[in-house]
Amino acid sequence: MLPKLLDLLDDELPAAMELRHRLHAVPELGAQEHATIALVEARLPVPGTPFAGTGRLVSFGPAGRDAVWVRAELDGLAIEERTGSPHAAANGRMHACGHDVHLAALTALVRAAHRVRDALPARLVAVFQPSEERSPSGALALVGDPGLAAGVTAAVAAHVHPDLPWDGLGIEPGAVNAAAAAVHIVIEGAGGHAAYPHLAADPVLPLAHLVVALHGLVGRRVDPVRGATLTVGSVRAGAAENVIPGRAEALATIRALDEDDQDRLRRAVTEMAGHIAAAHGCTATLAFPKSEPALVNDERLARTARALAQRAGFGIAPPWKSCGGDDFAHYRAVCPALMIFVGLRGAPGFEPVPLHRPTFLPPDESVRAVARALAVGYVAGAAG
Repeated sequence: MLPKLLDLLDDELPAAMELRHRLHAVPELGAQEHATIALVEARLPVPGTPFAGTGRLVSFGPAGRDAVWVRAELDGLAIEERTGSPHAAANGRMHACGHDVHLAALTALVRAAHRVRDALPARLVAVFQPSEERSPSGALALVGDPGLAAGVTAAVAAHVHPDLPWDGLGIEPGAVNAAAAAVHIVIEGAGGHAAYPHLAADPVLPLAHLVVALHGLVGRRVDPVRGATLTVGSVRAGAAENVIPGRAEALATIRALDEDDQDRLRRAVTEMAGHIAAAHGCTATLAFPKSEPALVNDERLARTARALAQRAGFGIAPPWKSCGGDDFAHYRAVCPALMIFVGLRGAPGFEPVPLHRPTFLPPDESVRAVARALAVGYVAGAAG
């Protein structure tokens, strides 16, 4: 089936690349992807079943067979694009993580596979998933509904990545993306006049100490041979230079490839914030508004996909993993899962910049690479 799907995909690529342009021009944030899903649905050969608002499940294939989920993400990011693309939006949003490529590729695979639907080795369920970048997670909404997961025996996805070589796929077993948690830290004290700091309890000072101290946690609480990272991405306090505010806050992310390390870091951040705040006469409150498990690739799926990848003309990238996070990690709560990373380094016309950068722009040729990688993943999942 794989050679047949790959041949049929080539017929779909011109329309898929045009769809990618149209999707790139209308990036929308999580749970708001109305124009995005409308563009996708207009190209689908069969109607989809709604889930989580803007999400759609498109299912076809032999009745009574096991099903394979094949996922792509609908949402963009709140980033002002600076790629110079004629398809860039001017609304402070962009597809800075390749989701437009993934969507166009999955749409092409659906159209190709539908042409041979009765001969498919497993029912194909295309998952056009909302809200990968934001909370609440579209993946959690899907796996939390037992009716939607009935009969599903494997889940696969593909993601472009600038660190891997062009025409190479990253298909590693085990943890390939980190467990990731967002942290909202609030330190409260007592505001006052900047001329009389002794009469106030300044929350800015403990927050400043905390930001510095937090960045030392990974090096002292996590085994140095294991991957983990902690970043404070936002700090806010006050509105005037001569007023001590009563409240200061920070947003941070904690990431670890080992989930025990993630739990250890969460406890350490909570303890450290409380003790530093108390030492300055303040209190600390922490919330964890978004938390995802590690993305763990199933060993059997990875092994099968690696063999199929070479038959599809791909090379296998060197062993690779990262502290990136993806809510695809939740899919393994239902069935074995596999994330395939599609290399961009050295792709024609591609400027080698990281994901989530305002200048990140995969070339149109990456639609073909991702579509073929999704075909590899689907056939691997159907192999049982």
